[in-house]
Amino acid sequence: MYVHDDVYTSSRIKELTIIDGQQRITTITLIYLTLYQLAKKMGETSLENEINETYLINKFSPEEEKLKLRPTENNAKALKFLLRDHQDEEFNGFSRLIDNYNYFKGRVVEENFEAVLTGLSKLMFVEVSLDREKDNPQRIFESLNSTGLELTQADLIRNYILMGLKRRDQNKIYQDYWEVIEKYAKDESSNKSRVSDFIRDYLTVENNKIPNKSKVYMEFKEKYPTTTVDELETTLNKIKNLAKHYNKLINPKNETNSDIRKQLEYINRLEINVAYPFLIRVFDDYTNQVIDKDIFVKILELIQTYTWRRFIVGLPTNALNKIFMNLYDKVDNENYLFSIQKSLLQRSGVQRFPRNEEVIDSLEVKDVYNINSKNRTYLLERLENYHNHQPVKVEGNPDITIEHIFPQNPEVKWKLELGQNEYNEMKSNYLNTIGNLTLTGYNSKLSNKYFTDKRDLENSGFKDSRLWLNKHIGVLDKWDISEVKRRFDIIAERFLNIWAIPDINLEDIASREEVNIFEADDPKGKKLDYAIFFDQKLEMRQVAKLYQEVIRQLFDLEPQKFFTSELAEKLILTKSPTEGNPRSPMPINNNYFIESNLDNNGKFDRIKLALQVFNLEDELMIKYE
Repeated sequence: MYVHDDVYTSSRIKELTIIDGQQRITTITLIYLTLYQLAKKMGETSLENEINETYLINKFSPEEEKLKLRPTENNAKALKFLLRDHQDEEFNGFSRLIDNYNYFKGRVVEENFEAVLTGLSKLMFVEVSLDREKDNPQRIFESLNSTGLELTQADLIRNYILMGLKRRDQNKIYQDYWEVIEKYAKDESSNKSRVSDFIRDYLTVENNKIPNKSKVYMEFKEKYPTTTVDELETTLNKIKNLAKHYNKLINPKNETNSDIRKQLEYINRLEINVAYPFLIRVFDDYTNQVIDKDIFVKILELIQTYTWRRFIVGLPTNALNKIFMNLYDKVDNENYLFSIQKSLLQRSGVQRFPRNEEVIDSLEVKDVYNINSKNRTYLLERLENYHNHQPVKVEGNPDITIEHIFPQNPEVKWKLELGQNEYNEMKSNYLNTIGNLTLTGYNSKLSNKYFTDKRDLENSGFKDSRLWLNKHIGVLDKWDISEVKRRFDIIAERFLNIWAIPDINLEDIASREEVNIFEADDPKGKKLDYAIFFDQKLEMRQVAKLYQEVIRQLFDLEPQKFFTSELAEKLILTKSPTEGNPRSPMPINNNYFIESNLDNNGKFDRIKLALQVFNLEDELMIKYE
């Protein structure tokens, strides 16, 4: 299926824009390319020329119009490369066409050459020509692709942007904007496109709402319903500028400043992707000199500290999406860093910034050996390299591994020295904690040996180690629970210096303006100042009004949930004010009522129950008068 705009090349060949069938045509082109190269190798000159001039090139056209199939620029370079005698060359770039061509090259051989040609000759094509004046190519494209192999959200957005444009405008928009966005939004280590993820983060920034991953295209379409060239350039220029920052978030090596690059590498290793919508805005402010490098680095450190402390404590990660979605709104340009610190420190409940005591209590008993290996390495590497002028690279270094001081499979001497009870407790409660873990380049030599043997092993024992993590161990005469605890205290102090809570006067924010309803004081005898529900401020003083409004909004959102849970029964949900004899029936819409003869504690309990049923515990903040 194609659309023609009566556009001709300089050699008078009509150009057609393919609406549906790009993948099939590209696949067939690659098969013919394979046959072409094989015919050349076999000395079948007549067949070689026939394939080349019938299916692959426009023989009498200038070089820029030579290819019959004109894909995107990089893929066009790959096709031209494959047409040449490229046996001793490597393609300079990345294109899936090279991989796919090699697939066919390994399967189309002299033995089945004729069978493949015969098969191609029997293919049947349905040709559908669209008129842009009468048909809607984009709508037809969406309809066709809703039933086939699902395209990425980025593919759909690209087609939406380009399909309504004439060829010259298409080329300009693609080359000046979209191709640049695709280049920036690529994970360069894996050659994987991240455009769909980036556009999702961009829309989160623009709309203050996180799109569903499968609805990014629809959200983009809704946000930008028209596609004139001028509007597109304005929109895509903004997207392109933010894509530059996104590129460095997913490819930290591209950041030239070493201090910033180091923090970006940490954030990338911890996969704090949920912070990207916030960070691309902050990155933009740094680029535009709203903040200096030192402030930017401190913000990057703050994001790590906040998320890492939450990880150690075990707080749910799903709370982070909405935290970072709205965090930039809290920024005060006159007091940039402080405003972010204050916003994070003010949070409570599952959104809280864990304080020192809570973090250290959790860290002491946490099984850090069996956490995600990237996180484990991050923890040990940062502990080791704090204020170290000759940092030790642990990530990706096969020469350094994690060592259990008290081994996972201890030799008999451990039990004899510790005694049965302490041996059992050490194995059950301390084996995989940070107090019992260290780094070594000699894991196989240390193995399951007793502590003093590990300590004194020539050139590879703890005594001779230059690592900070082994400094305390190397001077000890024994290793038991008391020493694990002493070493933990040393590590804990270092932990609090690395992932330090912001050094601001906590008394200034001790009386929080707003608090999550699950953390709020007893409402009995109190009046509200206001509430915030779904990020909307509700000006209401009475708990009864809040009760009515929250239940009303939740019922409008998903009424079936009331009837498939205990909510309807608990709220005495009825269709009339007399049905079931509810006490003081309160309307939540034109058709339904709930019982309201409850004290403020009872209303709070039912609001909390409703929020839990809907998995929206973080959505309601209140402030007492």
